[in-house]
Amino acid sequence: MAAARLDASESAAIFRPFESAAERIRPRRRKGREIGRNSACLPMPEGSYHAHMTDHTLRVGLAQIAPAWLNREAGVRKIADWIEKAGAESCDLVAFGEALLPGYPFWVERTDGARFDSALQKKLYAYYVDQAIVPERGDLDPICEAARRNACAVYVGTMERAADRGGHSLYCSMIYVDKAGTIGSVHRKLMPTFEERLVWSPGDGNGLRTHSLGAFTVGGLNCWENWLPLPRASLYAAGEDLHVAIWPGSQRNTEDITRFIAREGRSFVVSVSGLMRRADIGDDLPHSDILRETADDVMADGGSCIAAPNGEWVLPPETGTEALRVAVIDHRRVLEERQNLDVAGHYSRPDVTRLIVDRSRQSTVEFRD
Repeated sequence: MAAARLDASESAAIFRPFESAAERIRPRRRKGREIGRNSACLPMPEGSYHAHMTDHTLRVGLAQIAPAWLNREAGVRKIADWIEKAGAESCDLVAFGEALLPGYPFWVERTDGARFDSALQKKLYAYYVDQAIVPERGDLDPICEAARRNACAVYVGTMERAADRGGHSLYCSMIYVDKAGTIGSVHRKLMPTFEERLVWSPGDGNGLRTHSLGAFTVGGLNCWENWLPLPRASLYAAGEDLHVAIWPGSQRNTEDITRFIAREGRSFVVSVSGLMRRADIGDDLPHSDILRETADDVMADGGSCIAAPNGEWVLPPETGTEALRVAVIDHRRVLEERQNLDVAGHYSRPDVTRLIVDRSRQSTVEFRD
């Protein structure tokens, strides 16, 4: 797919010019700076300065990258490096794909993953658990430090080895790190999709939270749980007007729902996907020969994109290339579109329908000493 680029006439229809003083100002390097061969950035006005964010705008980065597959330490380093790239582009927020750290379990559907008591599946699962992240032991510290150093908030998809559930099961966790480098929420995917249930556990509502980021309120969901109306409604009710949807990587996943959620919520929606190719399977992995033999040349092709609150593309889906795609979004577009539809506000009927959300962290035991 050709690189998505916004010329001056297109950007005028979507974005507002910078009008207020910025929190952080840096000299502008050049018009439409690019990271990655097919990246796309908003052209900045000639002779101006650009900043992290104004009173109304936010600079958002979509890091569409392949994982350091099933290698936790290398994956942390790679993600931290891309946060540095986002910081160099003055991004206020950068998002990464689902389960990127240490990687999505692409082998399950390709190696008879449902076979009970399979020695192959046990070996791969054990390795997967070993490479998963444990936030409590500091696995994400380099990512948090990169976020702090660059004053750039981060959404990253991880496989979490949950210490509070015994430490032997995995949760597909979408983690938010704020600009100060502090973990703000850990959202465990509510329901793994299809074959994912063979290696992932169902999550809970503890991570159904939003975060203030400039003029915006940001929240997010993992992959197909973006199709669940009630979790979406819980985020809308918490004030969400910038939704981040993360995916393992496929344009077929992002091209419809991104615009749909934008229209439904009258919010900006950022969909970020990863990449995965046969060439990304390392030699040091257990049964690497079988993994390569059963893999497709391309198992995840990206498709990262941004939709505006009216459902129009800010950045259309782009596939096939590692890139940091950057756009400036304006909160006033949210306010304009909420004029005729605000699903948690003036267009709601809480006297008729209400949603109850349990945001407690689930556990199998309560100890009383």
